[in-house]
Amino acid sequence: MKKNMMTVIILALIVVNIAMTAIMMFTVIPANKKTIALVDEISGAIKLDSAGTSQGGAALGRSAYAVALSDSVTYSIEDQQTFQLKKGEDGEAHYVVCKVAILMNKTTDDYTTYGPDIESGASDPLILNAMSETVGDYTYEDVEALGQTGLQEAVVEKLQGVYGSTFIYQVALSGYIVQ
Repeated sequence: MKKNMMTVIILALIVVNIAMTAIMMFTVIPANKKTIALVDEISGAIKLDSAGTSQGGAALGRSAYAVALSDSVTYSIEDQQTFQLKKGEDGEAHYVVCKVAILMNKTTDDYTTYGPDIESGASDPLILNAMSETVGDYTYEDVEALGQTGLQEAVVEKLQGVYGSTFIYQVALSGYIVQ
């Protein structure tokens, strides 16, 4: 008699477990789908996809395509640069101060066309103007939200537009200060 009673209790617990699992599945999964949709909308608003890359193709601080170190050339603009930000809600003048380095893929045809001018420093005014225009489009709050990586990606996109090429695949901002 005790064995039959134990069997009935175990069977009842199994039925309750199945019922609770079914209830959880019908309540948790729709909420999870809504959360995933919300995260997708938010990431779309800040130009990220689920793989962690921007819509422009530049992955958070990395190039859109892999460039071997042996195929990369770095050009640094010697002096520390100061870029003025657009005035925000506080009405104060804010600045980004940093040193600028341009990373280029030397295996591309466009590098052979534009690379020597950049490396000689002849293109410094063009590069700094593009950076000034890009940084000047953002307020202090925007730059704080974007962070250094987001600002670097915006500058890369601008320089790629100026040169009409992707041979510039990354911009490094060292000594980055927003004030």
